[in-house]
Amino acid sequence: MNYLAHAYLSFGISDIATGNLISDFVKGKKKLDYPETIQHGITLHRAIDTFTDGHPITQEAKLFFRHHFGLYSGPITDIVYDHFLANDPDQFPDPDKLNAFALQTYEQVATREALFPDRFARLFPYMRSQNWLYNYRYREGIYNSLHGLARRATHMPDPIPAFQIFESQYEQLQDCYRRFFPELKNFAFNELQKCGNWPSMEK
Repeated sequence: MNYLAHAYLSFGISDIATGNLISDFVKGKKKLDYPETIQHGITLHRAIDTFTDGHPITQEAKLFFRHHFGLYSGPITDIVYDHFLANDPDQFPDPDKLNAFALQTYEQVATREALFPDRFARLFPYMRSQNWLYNYRYREGIYNSLHGLARRATHMPDPIPAFQIFESQYEQLQDCYRRFFPELKNFAFNELQKCGNWPSMEK
């Protein structure tokens, strides 16, 4: 999953959200350099990624992109899932709720700015000022995210065909998301419960 899903699956807990969002920039045992609650967020992020990547429904979604993009079909599918999450009325009943969630997430994570890995520290101001979490709602936001992925992944082909596949297979990809996300949400909730007693945690 991409940034929106990882933030959402932190269940409103600030340190979990921080760990979840920085996890890709924290390699191996570097996790142990962080406070325990942020470590739990990093661990949760990795568990979410493993569950997502290996799930049969995600494998089905990846097939739409695999011919053109090979191993990059996974990250592309993660971005696409964030679009459908941003437009999921069961999670965000209206755009204002999504925007409020995005702004709250930036505020929560910013309180831990001193702990950011260097690469995330450079990325976060753009995420916040351009409101990435909210803009996954729009197809233009997905277009921009795919181009951002291509800039970071030096061997990824031109992302325009990925956006064209996203548009042409929109309903099929949305169906994959709808069948998959409730399972992922239950999984993430249960994984986080294993880490401790979170009194503010709401499913």
